[in-house]
Amino acid sequence: MSRLITLLFGVGIAAAAIYYRREIRERAAIAAGKTKGAVATAMPSEDVDDKTLAHKVETEIFRAPDAPKGDVSVDVQAGVVNLRGEVADDQWISRLADEASHVDGIKGVNNLLHPPGTPAPAAEPRGTVTDRAS
Repeated sequence: MSRLITLLFGVGIAAAAIYYRREIRERAAIAAGKTKGAVATAMPSEDVDDKTLAHKVETEIFRAPDAPKGDVSVDVQAGVVNLRGEVADDQWISRLADEASHVDGIKGVNNLLHPPGTPAPAAEPRGTVTDRAS
């Protein structure tokens, strides 16, 4: 009888060890995934291409439901955003350029937005942000 109790006790300990070993591995995998995500988020976005930057800018500046999405064209060349189009509200013209300048990886903003019925800016873009402090 003593051997049977010892055997059952040993099987119980082995089962518990297997369970906790699996639990530790799962938690370690979750922690590793969170760490990889945090590192990826913290990495500088210097290597991001212009198309990806344009998408990031659009996501940021058109976040508000009342943003003039259909009136603004976003183009990025060498890390500099070019905003083009007719926007009726002067506050939106300034706001869009300001929000674009805060997107990681953006080096500058050429704000070529203008009210309807006025000519598009040519030589001196309206509200141009030439360099962004990193």
